[in-house]
Amino acid sequence: MKVITYEQLVQEERNRQIMSAVVVGLAAGANAASAANAGRYSSNSTVYTPRGTYQVHTTGYSPTVAAIAQSNAAAQNEAMIASTIERGRQNLAALEGGVIKDNTLLPGEWYGGQLHLQPLLSESAGTQKTYTISLVIGSDRHDIDIVQGAPQ
Repeated sequence: MKVITYEQLVQEERNRQIMSAVVVGLAAGANAASAANAGRYSSNSTVYTPRGTYQVHTTGYSPTVAAIAQSNAAAQNEAMIASTIERGRQNLAALEGGVIKDNTLLPGEWYGGQLHLQPLLSESAGTQKTYTISLVIGSDRHDIDIVQGAPQ
């Protein structure tokens, strides 16, 4: 059974935060680039005159539309970055809250936690296997029965 330390869990969370920061940075950059081009417009028109029919291509730029789009993009990017940072803080706080670290337990107090076990690989598919894990904590013995496979 592999025991994952608190430090490994923190490093895994920090790696996840780095990847989230990269993805959010790319999304914010794309959002800002899109907003920068928001004021540009172009259109094709057909003009009918007594002298004939003409195809006209019109392009332009509206600074007002661009300013509004850039302001909206800045607010969206700020909210996206803030929520990513807050989610990372909450994940680290949850990790720290689930670990006994620099705490003293007084007589009669208890502390709970979680134990996650990776399923063992079954050599023969479809067969049921039973395992017993015995944990000795102080003078107490705790037996955990695990059944792997299809129920009978």
